[in-house]
Amino acid sequence: MRSARWGYFRIITGTIIGGIFGFYVMHLAELKYKEMWNERLKKYEEELNRKKIAEQSNEFQESL
Repeated sequence: MRSARWGYFRIITGTIIGGIFGFYVMHLAELKYKEMWNERLKKYEEELNRKKIAEQSNEFQESL
């Protein structure tokens, strides 16, 4: 009876700890994924701003 109780304890403890560890790993992966997309968004916005400035300078040059 004692060994069965120890076995159940190990299974339940392992399940809980594994769930917490899995949640933590997925949380870290989600943060890394969001950071990656934020960096891509910043680069995209900078590229759009450069294109907009280049178009404005071309229009200014043509008006002269």
